[in-house]
Amino acid sequence: MHADATAVLAGWTPTGAAAGLARDRTLDLLAAGPVALAREHRVGHVTASALVLDPTGGRVLLCLHGKFRKWVQLGGHCEPGDRTLAGAALREAVEESGISGLVIDPTPIDVDVHPVACGGGSLHHDVRFAVFAPAGAVERVSDESEALGWFPPDRLPEPLAGGTARLVAPALAALRRRTRLS
Repeated sequence: MHADATAVLAGWTPTGAAAGLARDRTLDLLAAGPVALAREHRVGHVTASALVLDPTGGRVLLCLHGKFRKWVQLGGHCEPGDRTLAGAALREAVEESGISGLVIDPTPIDVDVHPVACGGGSLHHDVRFAVFAPAGAVERVSDESEALGWFPPDRLPEPLAGGTARLVAPALAALRRRTRLS
């Protein structure tokens, strides 16, 4: 997983200036070795998340996070069984949405570094991906969220977690690339 995370981020062209700075900070963190993926690493640790889109791009799936009571993309900590960052993001999206048949674009759409309360305070170096739901997908609320909801990309709910809105444009671009290739 560490080698995958390092290779993915080193070869990634950032989608914006903030994402580029966050990518560089995350690569610096990964220089510490595999420990940078463990939630016990208090300096910070890599997480993976996913903005889920319906097949048309007319709706995005967000969850109302149970701990900090804001709408956010699906995602979370990397687990020991995860082999790739994209795999971790997809696992989290399936677990938190209850939707089977999700498909991930393996190229990140964003990287964000933000403070969290994990273990008394840490930083999440969150690598974010676009995930595509199958037609007719029905979501199911998990233990980690208070609610799930589909929202038009130009009318996201409040309160919205910082950085979530900036995922929409690169996720829609990933959907357009996917539809051109299919």
